[in-house]
Parts: sequence; C-alpha cells; structure tokens
Amino acid sequence: MGFSLFASLDMERWHNRVAVVTGASSGIGAELARKLIAAGVVVVALARRLDRLVQLSQELGPQLHIRQCDVTDVDSVNAAFDWIEERLGGADILINNAGMLSGGQLLTMALDTVQQVLQTNIMGVIYCTQRGFQSMRQRSATGHVVLLNSIVGHYLFNSLPGSQQELNVYPATKHAVTALTELFRQEMREFKTQVKVTSISPGLVDTEMVPEAYKCLPMLQAEDVANAIMYALATPAHVQVHELTIKPLGEPF
Repeated sequence: MGFSLFASLDMERWHNRVAVVTGASSGIGAELARKLIAAGVVVVALARRLDRLVQLSQELGPQLHIRQCDVTDVDSVNAAFDWIEERLGGADILINNAGMLSGGQLLTMALDTVQQVLQTNIMGVIYCTQRGFQSMRQRSATGHVVLLNSIVGHYLFNSLPGSQQELNVYPATKHAVTALTELFRQEMREFKTQVKVTSISPGLVDTEMVPEAYKCLPMLQAEDVANAIMYALATPAHVQVHELTIKPLGEPF
C-alpha cells in the first residue's frame, strides 16, 4: 500500500497530461491505465482488440480514450499518434507495453511467427517511440518513455529440467529492448530534451502470455509491474530510473 501511495502522491506534475499505453487491452497495460487515471492522467489506450478496449472504457469513463492500433504496422501507429496530436495536443508519457511471446523452438517454428514477434517487440517499440518522442520534443515538453523489458532481456535462464526451451526469439527481442533503452537515453540527452527513458524488467508475470510450463512457478501480478511503472513516473524531474528489475519472491532463475 505504501508503494502505491508514494506513486500517487508524486504524480501531481502529470495531472491532466496525456499518457499513451500500448497493449492496453489486458494485463499490465489495462492495470496501468487504471492507475494512471486514478492519478489524474489522461490515458490513450492502444491495442488491436477493440472489444477489450471498449470494456475498459466502460469501466474507466471519459478520461480514457481508446484507439485500435497494431504496433507492427507503421501506418496504424502513425494514424493513432496523428489522432492524439489533433485531439489531445500530443503525448507526454509513452508506455511501450505491447509485446508478443509465442511458444516453440526457434530451430523448428514457423518463420512467419518469428517475424511477428520481432516486429511486435522491436519495431513496434521503435515506431511508437519515434512518434512519442517527436510529440514531446516539438512541444519542448517534459516527458517520459517507458519500455516493458524482461529479466530475459539481461540473461537467458535454462529451461526447466526435462523440458524444451519455449522462449525462442523472445529473449533476443528483449536484449534489443535493453540496448534500445540506453541508445534512446543517449540520443535524448544529445537532443537536449527533458525526456526520460526507463526499462522495466519483470520476472514471470501472471498474464495471458506466460507459457503453460512456467505457470507452476512463483509469479508477479500485473498490478506489481504497474506499481513499478508508477514509481518511475513519480520520481522528481532530475531523477531518471534507467533500469528497474522486479522478481517474484522465490523465483528459481
């Protein structure tokens, strides 16, 4: 409770500012949308599943704006950010939460699936961050970009004894997110902006994406990760949380 309270008390500078959350139809994205709205932030929820976004909008009310968006499609991303700039003036916070994990072995799985994971987890981040950063920079706005990473973006653990590795190309995409975080930090610095960037690296999180073989292990809840993002957003203007790793107690990796 103290963790959440700290975040909400220090979110005043974001009051009535605009946060864009990708992959907001469920899990971490939906939970974060709830917390941001409770803190007085205007939220634009982006996702492919429009029916889920409608349900979330009915729950959260007029402070939540919903747009169907496929982050793997640059035209879809551009259309969403064009709407945000025209209707809301631009983005102040960007949460790159959309991600994809498809179980299987990289040596044998369909290359179309591999390409979809790469496009979602790497190019989707780049498409959205380019547009989000441009929106912040052209208004000389204080901003914050958050990238949802993973512990497997820093090291690859062994598969469970007697089982095949199910993560395939996913760790490679998250290692790319680790590199992108530092790259964005350096570029933002040299552009002389007041835009922060943060990588959030959770361990296993109880979401729809977790492979069946790992569901017996200790897991974080979506709210735990959303709280971590709120903490990073709530830090003073001169403080940048570059990397935040969160693990469930007892995780074996």
